Amino acid sequence: MDEQTAPNIEVTNLSYTFPDRTTGLHNLALSLPPRSRTLLIGANGAGKTTLLRLLSGKRLAPSGTISISGLDPFKDGLEGVTYLGLEWVLNPIVRTDIGVRELLKSVGGDFYEDRRDELVQVLDIDLDWRMHAVSDGERRRVQLAMGLIRPWRILLLDEITVDLDLLSRSNFLAFLKKETEVRQCTIVYATHILDNLAEWPTHLVHMSLGRVKQWGPIEELELKEGEGESKGNSRLGVLVLGWLKEDLEERGPRNGMFGSEGKAYYNPGVGGYGSEKTPEKGAEVPKPGVY
Repeated sequence: MDEQTAPNIEVTNLSYTFPDRTTGLHNLALSLPPRSRTLLIGANGAGKTTLLRLLSGKRLAPSGTISISGLDPFKDGLEGVTYLGLEWVLNPIVRTDIGVRELLKSVGGDFYEDRRDELVQVLDIDLDWRMHAVSDGERRRVQLAMGLIRPWRILLLDEITVDLDLLSRSNFLAFLKKETEVRQCTIVYATHILDNLAEWPTHLVHMSLGRVKQWGPIEELELKEGEGESKGNSRLGVLVLGWLKEDLEERGPRNGMFGSEGKAYYNPGVGGYGSEKTPEKGAEVPKPGVY
């Protein structure tokens, strides 16, 4: 990637099928500009995690369907793409009797001292914490610092702020916003929590049943001034709530439904990562999950 300009993300006719032949994504098309901060919105099983893992290069997408500043994230092994998702959150090392200083040093904290110190302040981390003796929220703060110490160009976040308190999350989001304003970088963030997000995103992507239903700059999608605020909701919250209600009506009951919930981390073929299982010796190996 060109170090002088922020990366853009282009998705063209992207479809993805799981090994059990259910469809994860269907004919997606997106264009996210440099320095954008995109919220990925959708119900559980909409395909958000599958899309993020394909963008990160942890799974192989069909040729020509994903471009990060003109490069394929899987085939070209891009530097500067950081993906923080479930398997990163569940890493067992952060529940052992180890100190925060050692953990931050292990991921480059001594080399990126300024970023380390800023993240420690933003996330209100005590460097003397022992990881086996902290709360889930404190542990998540340390994990976020570990994941972001090295400067990234593309940041892909999969619902990783759920354990943060309101102030910590607000400070963290402000830090990410500043990053896109002062550095050449781009963010895609999948979340169900909309607190303090009304002024944060530049773009929205609405996903349902493995498809992109709407996407674009937030000013083109958000409700008009004064609409939907009588019940204390932000215009962004009212917009997203309306989308999810429409999705539920369209989808109907989950019994026997189409969907990718619970499958995004399973792939015994190309692109396997983290908690994805490797078949036992002698077992039949399904074909890779891209068709």
